[in-house]
Amino acid sequence: MLKFLSRPAVRLVERYLPDPYIFVLLLTLVAAAAAIGVERQTPLAVLRYWGDGFWDLLTFSMQMLLVLVTGFMLASSPPVKRQLATLATKAGTPARAIVLVTLVSLAASWINWGFGLVVGALFAKELAKQIRVDYRLLIASAYSGFIVWHGGLAGSIPLVIATEGHFAADRIGVISTTETIFSWFNLAIVLVLFVVVPLVNRLMLPDENESVYVDADKLDEGPPRRLRASRPAEHLENSVTLAWLVGIPGLLFLLDHFLLRGGGLNLNVVNFSFLFLAIVLHRTPRHLLDSLYEAVKGGAGIVIQFPFYAGIMAIMVQSGLAETLSKGFVSIATADTLPFWSFISAGVVNLFVPSGGGQWAVQAPVMLPAAEALGASVPRIAMAVAWGDAWTNLLQPFWALPVLAIAGLKAKDIMGFCLIQLFVTGAIISLGLTFL
Repeated sequence: MLKFLSRPAVRLVERYLPDPYIFVLLLTLVAAAAAIGVERQTPLAVLRYWGDGFWDLLTFSMQMLLVLVTGFMLASSPPVKRQLATLATKAGTPARAIVLVTLVSLAASWINWGFGLVVGALFAKELAKQIRVDYRLLIASAYSGFIVWHGGLAGSIPLVIATEGHFAADRIGVISTTETIFSWFNLAIVLVLFVVVPLVNRLMLPDENESVYVDADKLDEGPPRRLRASRPAEHLENSVTLAWLVGIPGLLFLLDHFLLRGGGLNLNVVNFSFLFLAIVLHRTPRHLLDSLYEAVKGGAGIVIQFPFYAGIMAIMVQSGLAETLSKGFVSIATADTLPFWSFISAGVVNLFVPSGGGQWAVQAPVMLPAAEALGASVPRIAMAVAWGDAWTNLLQPFWALPVLAIAGLKAKDIMGFCLIQLFVTGAIISLGLTFL
């Protein structure tokens, strides 16, 4: 049945889903029109919201670009490539390849979302070199594991409310991760998704005559260049000693961060880890630079699109449109159904504000008073917003950009399969939030 349903979904998306750049332009126009029509904002006010907020995600944009670049450099180092190749041999068949890449992506995304995006995509490419399997579904499976990130160790919303002095601390206090990330209902949702998401991807595997394959030779970057040094500068470029004199202190800093200072994972730490591991494992600056030049080819979408999403976010927040959307769902909720409507509203808002922390800043002032008034569980409502933020990433191509850049595909190639996962996972998460 899932294979049958995935066919029209894939055809529909391939025909009508535009390039992510076109998608963000359309979202910009929709957000601006809604702010004017619904919130009665003047065109000049909306124009100012958009322009003033356009560069608010510059730091995040650079972090995302580094997720792609440093992750690619690490995975393209000879030792990591050998390990990925060895793990890929465990698959053996197309069906096992789909299940294995989904499980790897789920596990990596639960640890850290940036880690999961890069590892899943790179492992999928390695599998495609060894097994003849539908490349679209393989990459979609790698991306589908991203669904669990906000219920995992790097979930921004549960980590925010577990931090002393967060912006809503006066209202709800500090909520431990034992009530959110490590709560029974959240762990149960994660566990079910670890079973169902790989199974759904496996059941969507197209027949031989409908599959789209990739030439494995085109995925192989080949061995590192070995150039004979003839100038002093070239000796430096091929110096293992120089690379390790910088790379090893970077790794020592990470040991200090985790072991002596008890630090945790965040996006900067992940990028730092990827970069310095890549420096050490590539052995020479020249090999690292060759990998870097290959990696940056896929970063154009991130560079040009993220400022537009910052502008959309500013329109949604400053005009009051995001708050209106949230209030609309809350107004029809009861204490029992508020988690469900919080989840749905967060999913809708996420299409326009694809940022977990930013979305919580928008929705918390609406959801928290509603939870108190209705007597609903605040930790559960917070996790409902978190899961809603993660859920519609299966439809929103914003987060797929690093995966697509690594894989060499377009959003329309994978989003048909992700659309099926959107409905399946939406049902699982909403049931878990409501009844567990």
